[in-house]
Amino acid sequence: MALTVSGASLAETPREEASLMQPPRKKPNILLIHADQHRIDCMGAYGNPDVRTPRLDALVRDGMRFGNSFCPYPICTPSRYSLLSGLYVHEHRGWTNQATLAPDIATFPRLLRAAGYRTKAVGKMHFTPTYLDVGFDEMVLAEQDGPGRWDDDYHRDLMRQGLADINDLEDQRSEYRSRARQEYWDTFGAMPSNLPEPWHTTPWVGDHCVQELEHWTGEGNLLMAGFVKPHHPFDPPASWYDAYDPDKLTVLPGWTPECFEHDLAMHRGFIPHEQLTEPVLRRVMACYYATIEQIDAQVGRMLDTLKRRGLYENTLIIYTSDHGEYLGFHHLMFKGNHLYDPLVKVPLIIKYPADSSLVDADMRRGVSVALVNNVDLAPTILGQAGIAPAAAMHGHNLALAPTGREIVFCELLRGNLVMARTDAHKLVLAQGQGQALFFDLETDPLEMNNRADDPACREKITELTRAIEAWRPFDPAPTAWLDEDAPVIAQPN
Repeated sequence: MALTVSGASLAETPREEASLMQPPRKKPNILLIHADQHRIDCMGAYGNPDVRTPRLDALVRDGMRFGNSFCPYPICTPSRYSLLSGLYVHEHRGWTNQATLAPDIATFPRLLRAAGYRTKAVGKMHFTPTYLDVGFDEMVLAEQDGPGRWDDDYHRDLMRQGLADINDLEDQRSEYRSRARQEYWDTFGAMPSNLPEPWHTTPWVGDHCVQELEHWTGEGNLLMAGFVKPHHPFDPPASWYDAYDPDKLTVLPGWTPECFEHDLAMHRGFIPHEQLTEPVLRRVMACYYATIEQIDAQVGRMLDTLKRRGLYENTLIIYTSDHGEYLGFHHLMFKGNHLYDPLVKVPLIIKYPADSSLVDADMRRGVSVALVNNVDLAPTILGQAGIAPAAAMHGHNLALAPTGREIVFCELLRGNLVMARTDAHKLVLAQGQGQALFFDLETDPLEMNNRADDPACREKITELTRAIEAWRPFDPAPTAWLDEDAPVIAQPN
């Protein structure tokens, strides 16, 4: 009997019977570029005055930029499973970075593959098991932690070269972190990589993506490109380390000289937040921006390859991230604290195929301020291929106006921390603990003044609390789905 998680069974949309909607004249190619921990305002097209992202900015001019795009869960693996499945994490139960997406859950790669697409993933996917079959025919992986570090393609390549990613080991593996260099702690991991530039993860992923694009035939190809960066450690190659002068950078909105007590009560930090100073933050920003510019260069190589081969116009191209990064907001770094906007908002750029008849004219180019979520990407991708989404997928097809929702939701800590956000207000509930944060975003966009105890806000807090309860009944101890023997793809790894 097939396993079913939260009613999201493939039985609702059998792989062999993927129903086509309005089939396009030819199957568009699909390039999904997925960064890790890319804060939404760290891109030129999103108004950042310092970071250089010319190729992503050019992609924006050919497509739609979403200014209110959110992740469903600001942790790597749970967010990725939601992107693939169009389900929220409390439904697919991939609560942690060591979780499995159940094999009978419909994903957009599965449905594309059933419709005749050639599907491939390159880079960071963060699955358990490493080569979990979520619908990709082939995976060439560069993982950062979890079981993938020990059996992926990238680390086998490093081993053949006699190399090890020392910075990443110090940051990601407790047995190395416990004896990391003092420089690591002093700089919050903002140091030059010990690896030669060609063996840094970003050009390695870019090289393999370009190789794949060179082998694309005219139509019906899917490539998901997953970059490890700009996730910490903030370690660009030595040749990129001085690309930005820390003293000339503009500290991003929301920096405070000290932490809020309610943030420290939540978590004191992967590296203690209280140790962060403005000079260290500026050094981190310089390295963070360098890794983003490095990704931008690899995106440019991919786009140039598509254009040279005459495939750019017929390719659906999406750029997004699994979650954001505090980067000094409220004196915080990394992730793992309250669901503030710099953590839960992610860049989202969509460039549609030029000849697609499945895009509303006003959604093809421009800027959207609609509240959208990465669960919207599975139905959007399937829609461009003329394939009906699985019945369990909650997302909206962003190619069709009107898009967005009145309330966008996000969760963390196995669902014990939940956000409900409108254009004007945000409620963050620590369920089961009676704790809440409430912000009037019109007067307090940087979420500085918690008005959860303000009688004037009681009605709106009650409204958003009921919305959370309707969206997802509280489960006091949800269990992550983990199956280390789940089906993997058929390739010699």
